[in-house]
Amino acid sequence: MGRFIVRRALFGLVVLTIISFAVFWLFFVFAPGDKAGNFCGKNCTPERLAQIRALYHLDEPWYSQYWLYVKRLVLHGDLGYSFTNQTPVRSIIFDRAPATASLALGAAVIWLSLGIPIGILAATKPRSLRDRAATIFALGGLSIPTFVLGLVMLYLFFYQLTIHGVAFFPGNGYAPLTENPWEWVKHLILPWFTLAIVSAASYSRITRGSLLEVLGEDYIRTARAKGLSERRVIYRHGLRSALTPVVTLLGIDVGTLLGGAIVTEQVFGLQGIGQTAVQAVINGDLPIIFGTVLFAAVFIVVANILVDIAYAMLDARVRLA
Repeated sequence: MGRFIVRRALFGLVVLTIISFAVFWLFFVFAPGDKAGNFCGKNCTPERLAQIRALYHLDEPWYSQYWLYVKRLVLHGDLGYSFTNQTPVRSIIFDRAPATASLALGAAVIWLSLGIPIGILAATKPRSLRDRAATIFALGGLSIPTFVLGLVMLYLFFYQLTIHGVAFFPGNGYAPLTENPWEWVKHLILPWFTLAIVSAASYSRITRGSLLEVLGEDYIRTARAKGLSERRVIYRHGLRSALTPVVTLLGIDVGTLLGGAIVTEQVFGLQGIGQTAVQAVINGDLPIIFGTVLFAAVFIVVANILVDIAYAMLDARVRLA
């Protein structure tokens, strides 16, 4: 198991190196126009342009620029400097990361709590009434865009309740968990369920399909023939194998959301990484765009490594292959 984890971690480092090189090449080499002007954003001055050229060594060959950038990134965690905000990119991202992490992880708990049980109920009684109800839930959830569901949530639970004298749900913003846990929950309930309802639809269908396939395997029929209870057959023997595609989807979804849930953060006014990236694009703040892309890539690669480890724990054949 240890060798398996080391191999996956080394492979993840290789992937991150390739991504960093590709992103560097896109922003530093292929980008049209003056590179210093691209990083300067709006309201540039000659002094600021000279400062940018010195900071990023733009007068040196591209391979020297890349080496110096990687060295600053690895040794000091330096993601660059936003001249628009007059703040290091690392500080901006780390200030916004708690909101995005709270949104992604809280929504993941809810959609797993909804999607997996619904999928199990549908798979154990195929073509029954509850299977059809699960199908309707899945089709409905998959058909609703996130921003539409978010606006409906705001209209029903913020606007309508507020005008009727029940001001419980905040309309936008984020309250840090360390300052006020209750306000943290109140600000995130609607964003959590907005993401969770849409995602739970996918997880219910994947769980249903995977569990149906597993329940048709020979070893499941053998377990039933030995007299094991149906509950033990499903949860002890069937569900463990059926969860592998769910784990794959979970790793991708959580990794992507930790890199920034752009639509949901915009709808609910959460000052997260996704909203920061949108504002950076609008302002032409290239250092923040560059930093958020690398930050999101790290989360996606780490999430995939964790998925591989979870695969190995669920199925010994994976780590022995």
